[in-house]
Amino acid sequence: MKKSTRNMLIGSGIAVAGIAAVGIAHHYTTKYLMKLALDREGPKSAAKDKEKLMSSRDLSETVAAIMDAAKVLEDTEHKKVEIAAQDGTLLVGHWFWPENAKRIIIAMHGWRSTWSQDFGAIAPFWFDNDCAVLFAEQRGQGNSGGEYMGFGLLERYDCLDWINWVNERTEAKLPIYLGGVSMGATTILMTSGFELPENVKGIVADCAFTSPHAIWKHVVENNFKLPFGLYSRAARDICEKRIQAPSDSYSTVEALSNCKIPVLFIHGTDDNFVPIEMTYENYKACVSEKRLFVVPGAEHGMSYIVDKNGYEDAVMDFWTKNN
Repeated sequence: MKKSTRNMLIGSGIAVAGIAAVGIAHHYTTKYLMKLALDREGPKSAAKDKEKLMSSRDLSETVAAIMDAAKVLEDTEHKKVEIAAQDGTLLVGHWFWPENAKRIIIAMHGWRSTWSQDFGAIAPFWFDNDCAVLFAEQRGQGNSGGEYMGFGLLERYDCLDWINWVNERTEAKLPIYLGGVSMGATTILMTSGFELPENVKGIVADCAFTSPHAIWKHVVENNFKLPFGLYSRAARDICEKRIQAPSDSYSTVEALSNCKIPVLFIHGTDDNFVPIEMTYENYKACVSEKRLFVVPGAEHGMSYIVDKNGYEDAVMDFWTKNN
């Protein structure tokens, strides 16, 4: 064999091996990212990755206070309830029904979180203002069924099921407000695209993203420092395989273009996970009555902690105008 031919074959082999290695790395990176995003049983580093994604500062003291508030909420007397979702998945909720309730809040928590952690801090404000609250446990998390999270694509149907459950139990006599944080906020904004019962009076959405596709693109490029274009199609296909819906099949923007109820949009300027620009995009798309409350310096899901008084004033004014 001529030396030039042998060198060409060796070079071709190295190139093929290199391409194969890149392909293998791409495959396993995509599988890891999608397991982190969707699977109930995420990768072993899921908790550490979530902490890294959510904040750029040491929030250990704040997190400790949030966990204390969560424990207080869990220990407060309430009723654990269960329903079957439209697809048969078992959904679990926590029903707090005070005497002389004036309104009902259906609260949807965020990605890889819990009902008590996301709402433990704000729950006393709700209870002190005569709110009955249904804290839902999102599918694919906690005690609810399902092996995968749907980033709002599936949970919007679950939220509608909870609205119907509440109205069946209360004869639709009280105004209902949908409240959510992060993925929970995206869920309730996507729910606004449905034809909702007349007693659903408003939505309070705290740091919502616009779609699974949009938030994955942002996180992959800005938090993981990877080119999303390499993973976009594979991620879309994996999402469709796992939850029977492509990641770009629906968005808050689409839902809000059909929204008929008032929306209070909330976001912190220093959100390292869901950029505040997504709330601006949601606000612009919303065709119903809308308000915007921005909290300077607040990171992801921390607006209530950073500006408790301003947050409460904004919510109280929203209730007063829409009850």
